[in-house]
Amino acid sequence: MTIAFLFVLLFVLMAFGAPIALSLGVSSLATILIFGSDSLATLAEKLFSGMEHYTLLAIPYFILASTFLSTGGVARRLINFAVNSVGWFPGGLAMASVLACMLFAAVSGSSPATVVAIGSIVIAGMVKSGYPQSFAAGVICNAGTLGILIPPSIVMVVYAAATQVSVGRMFLAGVIPGLMVGIMLMLAIYVVAKIKKLPKQDRPSLGEWGGSLLSASGGLLLVVLIMGGIYGGVFTPTEAAAVASFYAMLVAVLFYRDMGPIKDQPWIPEGGNNGFGAIASRNIGLMGKAIVLLPFDKDIRHVLL
Repeated sequence: MTIAFLFVLLFVLMAFGAPIALSLGVSSLATILIFGSDSLATLAEKLFSGMEHYTLLAIPYFILASTFLSTGGVARRLINFAVNSVGWFPGGLAMASVLACMLFAAVSGSSPATVVAIGSIVIAGMVKSGYPQSFAAGVICNAGTLGILIPPSIVMVVYAAATQVSVGRMFLAGVIPGLMVGIMLMLAIYVVAKIKKLPKQDRPSLGEWGGSLLSASGGLLLVVLIMGGIYGGVFTPTEAAAVASFYAMLVAVLFYRDMGPIKDQPWIPEGGNNGFGAIASRNIGLMGKAIVLLPFDKDIRHVLL
């Protein structure tokens, strides 16, 4: 009876258009008050104690890091690196989309952020290259779920907090399954591409591949920073999330310069004095300016809010 009341009330509230979060909260609260023996004060205490987990602080920091990365152009560079790595296979653009999703999931920890950041770019590119729209959307929907398995997964943080287990061990347990699922998905795409004769990209030169790797290194180093820091004993997963968000901001603002006070400022300007000293002093000055003006920049405030 209790469970039936809970689900009936939940679906009634959702049918009337109530937000899912509100429907879950109201139905649970009403069920406990009617069928349980707890008072409102006890419920509030249980709610607070349930949320009082130091581990859960990692979630907003990982979300902030993924926002900086998706806004700061990291997704585009990861896609370019993935295309240069596997794009020359049959169905290469779809395989590159899977690889890009794996890489972005490894730096953001969020499946929704992965789908939005990668899918908004590659779906249109796949359709333009001759892939069926349903196939392109299906690839991204499947590959986007890799963010649940590949660390640093926000879902793993929630599970670890709920079950009182080590976040680091959960991250480590997700590495091999995440890689296996991603590789199997790429193999399935390869087989379908051979059967349906889907297009492939031109094979890049070693220099082009190296250039795309260097361009994406700002985002790829975040994987090393998070996993190496956790398993090297440098910081806890929660501290790793805070470091990741700060690093993501620096990469987006100072390294890639896709947002912030020095947006679109080149590292080496055209014309003028291009000596090492002049370039170094100019970029040091620009970075100093960016750091001073960070709190007042509209792009930064938009991401933070």
